[in-house]
Amino acid sequence: MAQQVRGVIARAKGEPVRIETITVPDPGPGEAVVKVQACGVCHTDLHYREGGINDDFPFLLGHEAAGVVESVGAGVTEVAPGDFVILNWRAVCGQCRACLRGRPQYCFDTHNAKQKMTLADGTELSPALGIGAFAEKTLVAAGQCTKVDPEASPAAAGLLGCGVMAGIGAAINTGGVGRGDSVAVIGCGGVGNAAVVGARLAGAAKIIAADIDDKKLRTAKELGATHTVNSRTTEPVAAIRELTGGNGADVVIEAVGRPETYEQAFYARDLAGTVVLVGVPTPEMKIELPLLDVFGRGGALKSSWYGDCLPSRDFPMLIDLYRQGRLDLDAFVTETIALEDVEKAFERMHHGDVLRSVVTF
Repeated sequence: MAQQVRGVIARAKGEPVRIETITVPDPGPGEAVVKVQACGVCHTDLHYREGGINDDFPFLLGHEAAGVVESVGAGVTEVAPGDFVILNWRAVCGQCRACLRGRPQYCFDTHNAKQKMTLADGTELSPALGIGAFAEKTLVAAGQCTKVDPEASPAAAGLLGCGVMAGIGAAINTGGVGRGDSVAVIGCGGVGNAAVVGARLAGAAKIIAADIDDKKLRTAKELGATHTVNSRTTEPVAAIRELTGGNGADVVIEAVGRPETYEQAFYARDLAGTVVLVGVPTPEMKIELPLLDVFGRGGALKSSWYGDCLPSRDFPMLIDLYRQGRLDLDAFVTETIALEDVEKAFERMHHGDVLRSVVTF
């Protein structure tokens, strides 16, 4: 029987979000209903509200979530009612050319629930990243549920659903950071600081964090950065080169998503080094680099989408590290808030006051 719950809705571009009653249908074949326990407030949700993703309003926001499976539809075998899960937006198909080549982390045909959640008047909702977890319950494809250790804190675990996984994966999966490497991270918000953590987990010998905010740089230092650079007062390329013997870093992770910081990342890497773009640019942004420099410096220029993660592989492993005390996910939870406080959390995000506000139910 369909259920009615409360959810955070963005009805039109730029309008403040509101709490409304939504209808969650019973799960159909391959689907699951999840009782949400916690959901992080991510910049992507703000992009949806601002029309920066698409204009399929109204949106049911929220996607960085953990909770408990309440019910499943026909044919679901990967999870069962009662399982504690992290929600993901890479439910791999198993049939596309990437999956068939053994690279499911690049799946080209990820899927979501086929049924739609609706407003009380029947208006269909577009769930953020196919999840829509600023709600007491949500309907997703069963493949979007990754079972993990139920002893993990939901507020911390849910952050692996997007931002923290994106940063850790940018370092480990995309950047291929190895033991003894030098790493520079440009932009130390939630994703950038997660990249710092990923570089530390991978055994990097030198981790240089660059940002224009001293508060964010202090956090980066606490999370494992060995050096910090305030780009407002110090030219970051020169500083990163000086800290790496004049050579540049082996891996430079750009976590801002702007042409000027990408250019900094390009010139701050060592010859044959790697640049990883994990910051999300806007559609109108363009980059111009001398093609001879691209050729002459060698190495790799990569983009990292969701940290090139495979949820079924990465989420349980990272939760195990968290439970062992080797990965401090709790450090990313700046505050826990109520569903009604999401709009205020967007305002705090603008001011750079938080790594993550997390809605808890």
